[in-house]
Amino acid sequence: MTAASDRVRGPRGGPLTVATALALLLAATPAAADWLTLQRSDATVAVPESPTQIQLSFAPIVEAAAPAVVNILTSVYVGSGGSRLYDDPFFREFFNRRRPFSQGQDATPQTEPLSLGSGVIVAPDGIVVTNYHVIEGADEITVVLADRREFRAQIIGTDPDTDLAVLRIDVPGPLAYLEMGDPDALKVGDLVLAIGNPFGVGQTVTSGIVSALARTDIGVADYAFFIQTDAAINPGNSGGALVTMDGRLIGINTAIYSETGNSAGIGFAIPVNMVQRVVTALLEGGAVLRPWLGVSMEDVTAAMAIQIGLSRPYGALVVSVAPDSPAHRAGLQPGDVVLAIDGHELENGDAVRFRIGTYAPDDAVALTVMRGGTELRLTAVLALPPSAPATAEAITISGRNPLAGSSVVTLTPALMTEFGLGQMRGGALVTAVEPNTAAYNIGLAVGDVVVGVNGREILDAESLAQLVSQPLPLWRISVMRAGELLTVTLRG
Repeated sequence: MTAASDRVRGPRGGPLTVATALALLLAATPAAADWLTLQRSDATVAVPESPTQIQLSFAPIVEAAAPAVVNILTSVYVGSGGSRLYDDPFFREFFNRRRPFSQGQDATPQTEPLSLGSGVIVAPDGIVVTNYHVIEGADEITVVLADRREFRAQIIGTDPDTDLAVLRIDVPGPLAYLEMGDPDALKVGDLVLAIGNPFGVGQTVTSGIVSALARTDIGVADYAFFIQTDAAINPGNSGGALVTMDGRLIGINTAIYSETGNSAGIGFAIPVNMVQRVVTALLEGGAVLRPWLGVSMEDVTAAMAIQIGLSRPYGALVVSVAPDSPAHRAGLQPGDVVLAIDGHELENGDAVRFRIGTYAPDDAVALTVMRGGTELRLTAVLALPPSAPATAEAITISGRNPLAGSSVVTLTPALMTEFGLGQMRGGALVTAVEPNTAAYNIGLAVGDVVVGVNGREILDAESLAQLVSQPLPLWRISVMRAGELLTVTLRG
């Protein structure tokens, strides 16, 4: 709710009507300027005070930023018979493509359009960032600059977990590029511009505000922590720029919420602190190596906040700490509540995962922790998660049991990080499910973690294989899937 002191009031203390505001704006009197000012905690925000101010334009920002936003065209190699991708109504509807002319019996491979998208130049030597889903499966990638020059792009690296990809184009002379801003300085209500190539019509600019921050339940990427905006974003905007009023890149436009496929005023962008981490990792090492903290966490509920002594529910409750992990060495204990990382307040457990993902292994992070009603400051030095032994192989389950036809491996911290599982006590990770088998028929899927059979806890793949080796009249299987515990009871 808005505090009474923050509301705009009329000259006599009454509520401000539209007619009164317009009259005062056109009059532009000193008296109007005295009260047409809203006080915010960090700055003074003023309503336009004259017709001249109302005519202010975003054009200078667009002129500076737009040359750094590119169109991306991707193609696949096909024979003269065409591609099955063309028959997908998604591509026909949104990208309005036509089949190439028939080449008769010529079997020479040809290219057929696969998708259209956008990208952002983030370095003058031709480094371009886009979404992974824009270039996924492409045989050729063409980058079209704002001045309509076209260049073949090379893939430097991809990171499907964040839905990001880094490309390079060889262009003579330095290119216009966007410097990255500070997403932690964003506030809900700040003005932003979205620049991209919607529907393949060419570069387009839309304006809006930051509608929300730290959106996590989007289902687009594993390390989701999106900026939400009402700036119009449509198919083809993916990979484009979300720009602040100082002309800096603040996010990579990635997804929309829509029941029709068109903009409904809810779009999402990946914050550039994660983008910078991915770009740096791919340029320096060719892969994104994510650090490990080594904790299992739960979101703090309203009831927990009262018990802990917090003024409101925020932070993440530590449920367990892995032995000899960065969290263990830092002194974290079960029951602690992690409130902030390097001074950045944490809304929930997903925020912890995102923040840790923006660092590199061996980085030191400052943790603000609530323990027994007292705030503590701890320092954790992040590390790569320990992997399974090199000799470890998947075990294929067979016999007369509901899991027959699946392959499982012992869950390790490295696999927990790879599959976005957080920190778990143990379990058997499903790595494959053969069609038309018992495991397939009960709905077991790759990425599931078997944690219990008939009331017995499963800590590794070997104990699971041994436990199901003998037929039983009744089976009770417990599986963790996407953070939810699922249990099914079946007859043998």
